[in-house]
Amino acid sequence: MLQTGEPIISTDPERALLLYMIGVILLVTALIIAFFVVFQKRKNKILMDKMQEKQRFEKELANSRVEIQEQTLKNVGQELHDNIGQLLSYTNMQLNLVNSIAEDDLRPKLEETKRVLGEAIEEVRSLSKSLNRDVISNFGLVSSIENEVNRLNKLKSLKATFSLMHDSPQFKDSGDELILFRIIQEFFSNTLKYAEAKHLDIRMEPYNRYILITVEDDGKGFDNDNYEAGSGLINMKSRAKLINTDLEFTTKPGQGVRMRLFYPIADS
Repeated sequence: MLQTGEPIISTDPERALLLYMIGVILLVTALIIAFFVVFQKRKNKILMDKMQEKQRFEKELANSRVEIQEQTLKNVGQELHDNIGQLLSYTNMQLNLVNSIAEDDLRPKLEETKRVLGEAIEEVRSLSKSLNRDVISNFGLVSSIENEVNRLNKLKSLKATFSLMHDSPQFKDSGDELILFRIIQEFFSNTLKYAEAKHLDIRMEPYNRYILITVEDDGKGFDNDNYEAGSGLINMKSRAKLINTDLEFTTKPGQGVRMRLFYPIADS
């Protein structure tokens, strides 16, 4: 029993030790959590950097492929214009010479041959222009589409129309216009080769914050669910991705093919 006047001890060594241990545990826990958060952030940053690096590499690779394709098309177009075009022009001159000395009964056939040859020369010139990126960049997308539509109509294999639903579509740069034209040109090529279409329609119109380009034919179409994408469709999709443009295909057997391009409008 405590005697009167004896001091009471207020500190409890075991309690103090417990509080100390709890404090140490909380501190260690906080350090572990902080370390884990920093580690996770650093890990996420490394993963993000790797993903961005992969995306940059894929974009550079796609740009390189497009550049090689464009240079190849330019070379082909130049060859058509300089070599094939000159040979056809020389042939036309020779026909003029033959026509001047031919018998009267042969001249109608020679005139018809000259007419067909003249159309061939014009077609070669138009085709060489459509393959040359410098010409397309100077003309712009709208004029290039109009020229291509006129070229298709001269072939008389189908009827092509182009509708511009707004006066002056704004594109970010001529490079985007070139890529859009190549996508449309690829669709034209597929229609001529496979679709057995009679009509081909192109429309360009504003759509929310996009320029919507719709290209469709009335050909035989295909089963989209069971269709294995060829190089043409792969090229179109990869080109569209380069300029952040959504590409949408709609088709059914016997109901033609429709392609829609959603090009984001340049910031004002």
